[in-house]
Amino acid sequence: MATSRIEYLGGLRTKCTHLKSGTEILTDAPVDNHGKGEAFSPTDLVATAYISCMMTIVGIHCNENNIEMVGGTGEVTKVMASGPRRIERVGIELDFSMNNWSEEIKERIIKVAEACPVAKSVSEMMIVDIEYTF
Repeated sequence: MATSRIEYLGGLRTKCTHLKSGTEILTDAPVDNHGKGEAFSPTDLVATAYISCMMTIVGIHCNENNIEMVGGTGEVTKVMASGPRRIERVGIELDFSMNNWSEEIKERIIKVAEACPVAKSVSEMMIVDIEYTF
């Protein structure tokens, strides 16, 4: 079964529908690539998926190992390159400071986060800078 359905709406905009839940995401071409920049661009979604995946995998690890995870926040910065146009770099800032984790758990969290499926799926040409706050 398909995961999602994407419809081109015109004006360099798409509507992406998650088929199982019906949740929708609009995408728009960025201003620097002929678009209006009024929604996530497809490359924004890739960068956002990276950090979202890291946080999700950390949550799974904590659940499976009886580690209390109060929460976490993060920000991602995407830098584009040309020739060919692609994501050159993502800067990821993860803040888990609201958790009372030991040094041993912090080390495990970093290893788990950096082995997430999105990290294993993106091009090795993309530079990834990750900063953790515990």
